[in-house]
Amino acid sequence: MTSKQRAYLKGLAMTMDPIFQIGKSSLTPEITQAVEEALEARELIKINVLKNCLDDEREIAQVLAERVHAQVVQVIGKKIVLYRPAKDAAKRKIVLPA
Repeated sequence: MTSKQRAYLKGLAMTMDPIFQIGKSSLTPEITQAVEEALEARELIKINVLKNCLDDEREIAQVLAERVHAQVVQVIGKKIVLYRPAKDAAKRKIVLPA
C-alpha cells in the first residue's frame, strides 16, 4: 500500500465510528471472527481499544491484521483502522487511488 492510498483510507476513516471494542479479554476468537466478517462486508473498519485492555494497541493491530489477512491503515491512541479489499472485485466499495 502506497502512502497516497494510506492517506486516502485515513481520510475515509476519519468520519467512521468504531464498530468493535476490545476490552480486558483482549483478542478472542469471537472478536477475530467478527472482524473477519465485518471486513468482508465493509472493507474498512475502525476498532476501539478500551482502557482496561492491558495489551499494546499496535501489537493488537498487528496480530489482528495477520489473523484476518488485512492491512493496518493506522493506530492513533486507542483507535485501530484496518483495511482489506473484498475478495469479489464486483463487491468492492472502496477504490484506491493509483
